[in-house]
Amino acid sequence: MSSLPPGWYKDPADTSTQRYWDGEGWLGKALPADATPPDGPPPEEPPPAPEPPPVPAAQQPPPGAPRGWPATQPVPPSWGPPPAPGAPNMPGAPNMPGAPVAFPYPVQARPHGYALAGLGPRLMARILDILAVLVLNVVVNGWFAYQFAREFAPYWRAAMEQAMTGNAFAGDQPQPTARMEYLLWTMLIIATLLWLLYEAPSIASRGQTLGKRIMHIKVMGVDNTEPIGFGRAFRRWARLGLWTLVWGCAGLGFLLQLIDCASPLFDQRLRQALHDKTARTVVVEFPPDTRQTVDAGPGSTEGRR
Repeated sequence: MSSLPPGWYKDPADTSTQRYWDGEGWLGKALPADATPPDGPPPEEPPPAPEPPPVPAAQQPPPGAPRGWPATQPVPPSWGPPPAPGAPNMPGAPNMPGAPVAFPYPVQARPHGYALAGLGPRLMARILDILAVLVLNVVVNGWFAYQFAREFAPYWRAAMEQAMTGNAFAGDQPQPTARMEYLLWTMLIIATLLWLLYEAPSIASRGQTLGKRIMHIKVMGVDNTEPIGFGRAFRRWARLGLWTLVWGCAGLGFLLQLIDCASPLFDQRLRQALHDKTARTVVVEFPPDTRQTVDAGPGSTEGRR
């Protein structure tokens, strides 16, 4: 075969076709034996187009993610509503792996397979926690509050007398004493510390305060279901609780806390408050006897505790 000059010949492997021999080997694709071949060797075939690189798993939108999910945010594998009982396993159907993101109807995210906590239970949990911290303040701050009331009583009586006599704008209005300011700052600092000690350690280790346990809701990280730790729990609390120190500034601290607590109303995707966004946490429904764990493998006991 090496002495055969270059040209088109019948393919020894399939005599019904012909291929081009270049003196050393066969080139190009085979042509039918009765076809008219080109005058020279077959044209070179273009190289195949390279396959696009795979998208990292952290940038892929989760099944059931809302429209416009940011590709840069880490996505846990279990985010997405579970399929309805008895639903057929249809390719491309919502709630199935690989389903399209743009749904014709709103899809509620389910962090780690848990439903997001409703605004009503979150509000009730916060009210219960406020009552619990108030009880602690009555015990610890009671003496300072009594001393403040004694200092404030003359100032209040004088202000009321001036208002009743029509001299509210007189130049000799009573002024708060230095002791009143000292007692007020002392109570605010103690109240802030009591709130911190009540909320941050319990959120760090269990994700639940007393109010959240009663309302069956829990704080979780957006990245995993492990305890978030004291650092993230402190950041979450500080975004809301440190404003207590400026309650005396014409109610500015209370107004900022009220805005923070109302901020989940404007987050339709994850219902995160501003302090949740700071710590990268979400609040989910967590009934202790019906916990659902999507990531648990066969034989796992997690979710049945």
